[in-house]
Amino acid sequence: MNKTFHDTATGLSTIQHIGATVQIVVDTLFARIKSEEYPRDTRLPSERTLAAELGVARNTVREALDVLESQEVIRRRPGSGSFVTYRSAAAATEPEHSVADETSPLDHLVVRGILEPEMVRLAVINMTPRQITELSETLSQIEAVTVDIDVFNSLEEKLYMQIAQGTGNPLLASCYRLTIETYRQSFRTKLRRRNLTPRRMQEYQKRYNTLFNAIASRDVASAVEFIKLHLVEEQKLLLQDF
Repeated sequence: MNKTFHDTATGLSTIQHIGATVQIVVDTLFARIKSEEYPRDTRLPSERTLAAELGVARNTVREALDVLESQEVIRRRPGSGSFVTYRSAAAATEPEHSVADETSPLDHLVVRGILEPEMVRLAVINMTPRQITELSETLSQIEAVTVDIDVFNSLEEKLYMQIAQGTGNPLLASCYRLTIETYRQSFRTKLRRRNLTPRRMQEYQKRYNTLFNAIASRDVASAVEFIKLHLVEEQKLLLQDF
C-alpha cells in the first residue's frame, strides 16, 4: 500500500510502502506525539506495551516505529528505547530565548513547591482506578532501571505527568508540563545527571513507591506530607551543588 505521511505543520511528506495496519499505528502514534501525550524528548512505551495496547503484533509496531524514525519524529537508542524528537513548525520558529533561560534551579524548585503538594492532593482524590494502574506500571518500569540515567529521567517525568493528569485539572497539568520542559532545557538537568548515581536511583525508587502507596490507598495527608518532605530533600541536594 502506498501512503503519504504528511503533516502541514512540519512539511513532512514521504511515500511509504506499508500495510494498512502499520499505517493505522503510525497515525495513532503520530497523533499522540503531536498532541504531546508523548512530549518531545520523552520515551515511548515499549514495543510490547504498544502492541498490547493497540491490539497488533510487535512486528507491526516495530515497522511503524521505523516509519516514524525515518520521518525524524522519533529516535531509537539501542537498549534504551524510542524517544520523541518531533518539533512542530510553530515551536521551531519560536525565539531561542525562553523562560528556561531566566529560571534558576531555585526558581524551579520554588514553583514545584507551590504546584506539587496541591497536584498530589487532587490526584489522590481524583485519579481513576485505570490511572492508578497506569501509574503502577510506570513505577514498575522505574524500579527496573539500575544505571540508565536517560531512561530513569524520562520515566520520572512520565510518573509526575501521570499524577498531574490524574488531578482532572487540565490547566494544572499544563502548568506542570511547563515546569518539566523548563527543567529539561535548563542547566539543572546536568546537575541532576551528575547526582543521579545508582544508589540515589534506588533511593528515589523507594520514595516513589511510598508515594504510590499513599495515592493508591487514597491517603491524602500521607501523600501530601511525603511530597513536601521529598521537596525538602531535593532542596538539600540542590544546595550541595552551590
